Amino acid sequence: MTSSRFAPSRPSLHAQGGFTLIELIVVIVILGVLAAVAMPRFTSLQGDARGAKAAALAGSIRAAASVTKSTAIARGVSCASATGTSVTLEGATVNLAYCYPASTATGAIIAANISATNDDVTVAHATSPNKTTVTINGAATAANCKVEYSEPTAADGQPTVVTTVSGC
Repeated sequence: MTSSRFAPSRPSLHAQGGFTLIELIVVIVILGVLAAVAMPRFTSLQGDARGAKAAALAGSIRAAASVTKSTAIARGVSCASATGTSVTLEGATVNLAYCYPASTATGAIIAANISATNDDVTVAHATSPNKTTVTINGAATAANCKVEYSEPTAADGQPTVVTTVSGC
């Protein structure tokens, strides 16, 4: 004897088997809004990274300038000359200006161990005034994403390092 109470239930003929078109459109719209809100945050991270890179390079140049002067003084180099003196740091010759790295291709960039290729930067040197500019490649405005090193102009002077990150 079988009872109808124990009979398996049958699925309803009108059961929903998937999503309606309206539900799919709502989900797509929500995903679009989320993407529109999230994308600007991810793209601004690249600019922040370039700004941090500029700050790190500036710190490297400042530290290298201090180490270079300390090394020059320890080795008895006269700090009274703007040109013609040098020290060797880790096997590389660094030209000096008043015992600090000069603003030349063989000065601050060598002392700070900056490589245009490896660090993805552009390095330029100017002679009037003596200045080395390290521009971060890929910046929105290259002129506003850089580090500038200026050698001292007197025996008792110090170099200046200026970081610009408004266009990174």
